Amino acid sequence: MNVLIINASPKPSGSISRMLAAFAQGAQEAGHEVETIVTSKLNIRHCIGCMSCRTKGECCLPTDDAQAVLEKISKCDALVVGSPCYWGSLPGELKVMFDRMVYGLMGENRLGIPRPLHKGKKAFVITTSTTPFPFNILCGQTRGVVKALREILGTSGFKFKGTIERGGTKGKPITEHDLERCRRMARRI
Repeated sequence: MNVLIINASPKPSGSISRMLAAFAQGAQEAGHEVETIVTSKLNIRHCIGCMSCRTKGECCLPTDDAQAVLEKISKCDALVVGSPCYWGSLPGELKVMFDRMVYGLMGENRLGIPRPLHKGKKAFVITTSTTPFPFNILCGQTRGVVKALREILGTSGFKFKGTIERGGTKGKPITEHDLERCRRMARRI
């Protein structure tokens, strides 16, 4: 199985990066091929909202890393998105990336109703927040990240197979138990 990991953390040794590395390890141990993309290393222009991609099936902006990432998403069997919580939602770079690939994630029928293009693919989400547990969930911090990704990936046809919402990372850093949870989730792919 081809597993694509998207790391939306700008910190190479941060909580999300460490948890995604553990997920990758578990997936590789289970015999899957794994590739990781780090959004902070991508060069992606902002969407201009022209909507021409919906009729043309391609973005009108000059080619950049958005098309390359979309190609990898199209070829993967499972997509893992790791994202820290910024103001109760996704970091801007991750949102910009998904904005730019709407035409390759979902289509439309003649009435303009979304049509998923990735049915049958699996999705996993790993998110962290400095807000302590359970307030990271109750106050919509990590839950906001999960909600946004469910909207984007669910509309695209992905089926959610697992989420990890880890709060309180400021006062209680990631532990081996957290990393093992990621490896265990990866083995279930």
